[in-house]
Amino acid sequence: MAITAYQKCINPDCGAEFDRTEAIFKCPKCGDLLDIQYDWSRAELPAKMEDFSKRWANRNQRLDFSGVWRFRELLNFCEDEHKVSIGEGQTILQQNDFIAKELGMDKGNVHLQYEGLNPSGSFKDNGMTAAFSHASLVGAKSCACASTGNTSAAVSLYAHSCGMKCTVFIGQGRIAFGKLSQAMDYGAQTIQIAGDFDDCMKQVQDVCTKLNIYLLNSLNPFRLEGQKTIMYRIIESLNWQVPDWIIVPGGNLGNSSSFGKAFKELKDLGLIDKIPRLAIINASGADTLSYLVNERGLKWNSGWVETKEINSLYTDFTAKKFSPHTIASAIEISRPVNLKKCLRSIEICDGLVIDLPDEEIKDAKAMIGKYGLGCEPASAASVAGLRRLVQDGTINPGEKVACVLTGHALKDPDITVNYHTKREGVLSNPPVEVPNDLDKIIDIIKA
Repeated sequence: MAITAYQKCINPDCGAEFDRTEAIFKCPKCGDLLDIQYDWSRAELPAKMEDFSKRWANRNQRLDFSGVWRFRELLNFCEDEHKVSIGEGQTILQQNDFIAKELGMDKGNVHLQYEGLNPSGSFKDNGMTAAFSHASLVGAKSCACASTGNTSAAVSLYAHSCGMKCTVFIGQGRIAFGKLSQAMDYGAQTIQIAGDFDDCMKQVQDVCTKLNIYLLNSLNPFRLEGQKTIMYRIIESLNWQVPDWIIVPGGNLGNSSSFGKAFKELKDLGLIDKIPRLAIINASGADTLSYLVNERGLKWNSGWVETKEINSLYTDFTAKKFSPHTIASAIEISRPVNLKKCLRSIEICDGLVIDLPDEEIKDAKAMIGKYGLGCEPASAASVAGLRRLVQDGTINPGEKVACVLTGHALKDPDITVNYHTKREGVLSNPPVEVPNDLDKIIDIIKA
């Protein structure tokens, strides 16, 4: 296949272009974000999305087995010999009629996309297989990331699979043990900074620049190319039909940014006939996007984003020494690096943003555990968001909705155990204590 990819600055006043073999991650000319673009006129593309189904018959082939690379024509930025895979993307879209009934949705219209079934237990693997493929292309030997947990787990796993040295930056006391254990187990050098994720993000960028280390946060535009495939698999699972709504948690905003890009490309290429609406759900304790969009009216505006609004808010954060706080630690981020790209996705998908308190997220998580396969706390923001949007009439019961569940239930078990044992919500299911007496045990079971 012809490789037609290149990097382009998203700033319309700059628009600088760079070769795909450069590892830069921010525009060297203006400092803005970079996109991966393609000359689609020279690309080898399927006539229709259904053509990708043929690769299911070739699952003994490494790239056809991957739930990312079986769609490689739509993210073909490197030669096949550089494409890294450890079997990512073997996820399912579950039609969940129990949750549909609980939320007042019609039967058959609520679907849960379980990204926790990836090798490291979260959606991050979709992006890491792409980013590490680019790292292979440029000959990187060492990599690093800042993380609330899932990124460190995925980076560590892919790094040792590729024989690369890996360093992860985590905030002090701000990472779930289930995720931290993965990074340590996979052999990463773990550096804990006296600060939060935003502090870690600043430091890792400076370290990568000074030491020429390959950066693997979602600032990396090649990582976001892999995350587009989550949407391809949802369409695939719906018999190549596009849902009416996609609902996703909002943290560093890499997923929402990549989803909008994916749908615009598919629509422009004539591979889908409509673009779904996108709902991004912040936790109230980390509601930067919701505040800027809903209170300050921030828009994409064809790329001319009112950055003074963003800078003003961040200056206020610094002055007040503000640090985000939510039980949904994966989205506990106050300075999302992909904010501008996310605004573009909101425009593309006629999207919206809301923020929800932890109590609603925890109740939604318990519902997913009771009626589905379970998920980590941040994932449940999508179902909590669906509940709210149905209640206020934004989403109709007859519309088809796909909620993205970003991580596995065992990523943060402490939140789950506390919810149930401390009776924190309406679905709490604590253990029942009984004497070591057979008759009393039987009485409890019969009751």
